[in-house]
Amino acid sequence: MKNVKSQGLTFIEVLVALVILVTGILGAVAMQASAKKGAFDSMQRSLASSLAQDIIERMRGNSSNPNTLEAYEGTYGETLNAVPSPRCNSNATLCTPAQMVTNDLYEWELSLMGADVTQSSSNRGGLVGARGCIQHAGNAVTVVISWEGRINIADGSANNSAFAKACGTGGSKRRQIVVEAFVF
Repeated sequence: MKNVKSQGLTFIEVLVALVILVTGILGAVAMQASAKKGAFDSMQRSLASSLAQDIIERMRGNSSNPNTLEAYEGTYGETLNAVPSPRCNSNATLCTPAQMVTNDLYEWELSLMGADVTQSSSNRGGLVGARGCIQHAGNAVTVVISWEGRINIADGSANNSAFAKACGTGGSKRRQIVVEAFVF
């Protein structure tokens, strides 16, 4: 008998290698899609937290009059308020605390609704279906921001107070953060 050396790969070996390679590529693509969804949800949560801190700092900056905290209370994000006059957005404009409240709420609501970032006259920033709610008791301020997530999981207000549950539209896509602070 002659000694015959096998050269090359058999068709079956090539098919097995191809199946393993395709399975690995599909797994990597699925992982990338999952990471992208997670990054978007994380960005939305970060933006909501930033917006809550923004309005709290605006309240702190305008807290010279104890009655100004009451003027900030309400629900925001359903429709954009009219542009305040005066705008109070430059050093040249002197505004009263009441005018500052109106200007602060306008600018905050603009950011909340994403109207401060536009493309072709369409809002491109902000949170999806965002609602902001502000409540105070003495110097304690509660800011609740609700928005709509991309997938159904659970209502974001399930373990929150009645005030937080009333902020935004309930449902399995609602996400929510609650920030409590003291304004002196």
